[in-house]
Amino acid sequence: MKLLSLIPRSEHGNESREIAPHQLARMKPHPLIIDAREEREYLLGHIEGAIHLSRKILESKVPEIAPKLDTPIVIYCAIGTSCASAVEALRRLGYQKVFSLKGGLQSWLEAGGLVESSKSGQNFRGSFSRA
Repeated sequence: MKLLSLIPRSEHGNESREIAPHQLARMKPHPLIIDAREEREYLLGHIEGAIHLSRKILESKVPEIAPKLDTPIVIYCAIGTSCASAVEALRRLGYQKVFSLKGGLQSWLEAGGLVESSKSGQNFRGSFSRA
């Protein structure tokens, strides 16, 4: 899949890029997937292979994990509304291929995406409650 097929959009004068769940599932090579939700939410269930980085440490940890600025990175939150600032922060650091998951984890689940739990080590599909 070519990264050029990702959805560019403009919000409040700033261009951001989103990737739809089906595009993320087919993306080759697999991007670095970052879960930007609270740690307790991540432990309950996250996209398979995702790493948890809170917004507080994102800028300091990503260069350790992805030293190359052309590394494809997808960041997601619960419903796709709170990770735009994280995407923008990484773009300011020089990362060229940073995207947010359109609709967040909720859209991923609605599209039938696989989720794993850090507590049980099991994979599952289905709805996810933020209780």
